[in-house]
Amino acid sequence: MFTPHGPTLRELAVQALSSVERGYDLLAPKFDQTPFRTPDSVLTPVGRALRDLGPYGDGLDLCCGTGAGLGVLREVCAGRTVGVDFSAGMLDVARGEEPAASYVRGDALALPFRPVFDLVVSFGAFGHFLPGQYPGLFTQVRQVLRPGGQFAFPLPAPARPGSPAYWMMLGFDGVMRVRNAVWRPPFVMYYRPFRLSYVRRELASAGFDVALRDLPELGERPDGSPRCRLVVATRL
Repeated sequence: MFTPHGPTLRELAVQALSSVERGYDLLAPKFDQTPFRTPDSVLTPVGRALRDLGPYGDGLDLCCGTGAGLGVLREVCAGRTVGVDFSAGMLDVARGEEPAASYVRGDALALPFRPVFDLVVSFGAFGHFLPGQYPGLFTQVRQVLRPGGQFAFPLPAPARPGSPAYWMMLGFDGVMRVRNAVWRPPFVMYYRPFRLSYVRRELASAGFDVALRDLPELGERPDGSPRCRLVVATRL
């Protein structure tokens, strides 16, 4: 994280004590030099899986950040590609990375689109929504998809209880809860609640048919199950 071109400890601290929107505005110029950017090792297998499922027409990257996922849309969509995010700073960086895409500053819980997309993707953004917001989020996605359109996103398997990754995630969530209890404005970033069983149920309730595709390039767990799957929710 502390690379010559990445954010300093002080810059990260200022971001962490800001609102989510303001924090990402501040971090945007150096965001791609942090571990928070979705790596190519995830984007590449997602793109491969979507090419097998496509082709698609128009695509939307939900909470696009600096535009990493827009490269996937460019490869699998024959029509226009659009990125939506609430951080003006992140969108400014994305425009430089993917200049052919269109960009809209907007709230994922109040998307300013009609049902004009064939594919919606999202990478690494769900931790910024509280569990009670997932039904509204999924309803918004459904409303911007054409009938038969798909909402796709990678979902890692949960860390095994007692493993280093498990304790790291538990500790991170705990720190965020303490931070938000004593400091305002809140900074919502909780990744443990976004679990497959809950997500499948809420997607189905919002009007999606949910399927899973393994991403074998991302490896297997000790029991042979995939470390990461692609959730593909089709609008009914």
